[in-house]
Amino acid sequence: MQTALEQGEAPEHLQYIDDIIIWGSTAAEDFEKGNKIVRILLKASLAIKRSKVKWPTQKIQFLGIKWQDGHCQIRMDVISKIAAMSPPTSKKEAQAFLGIVGFWRMCIPNYSLILSVLFQVTQKKNDFK
Repeated sequence: MQTALEQGEAPEHLQYIDDIIIWGSTAAEDFEKGNKIVRILLKASLAIKRSKVKWPTQKIQFLGIKWQDGHCQIRMDVISKIAAMSPPTSKKEAQAFLGIVGFWRMCIPNYSLILSVLFQVTQKKNDFK
């Protein structure tokens, strides 16, 4: 699927395994991009389940992330789990924490700034304090 989309010069999209998300400023733009992707997939003899096609929509969940009106939102259960974690007490624990929250970085404004101290203590040259 990825090869077909790359070779077919698909419009801007996100793809993960067999899920594809497209976006645009208008429903007409969404429809145009969606049709181009559908044509590319059909030309490559790939099947498309009608039940998986949802357009146009203002709200979608993709890879566990809820997207609404162009913004992503972290699910409350994820926020609760992260908030319940104990603060890291070692470099390894800090790296593990950064790995967990790193998946959600696109949903966290000023992510790098907020976590800059943890990034610093995980560097080889620095000790964890």
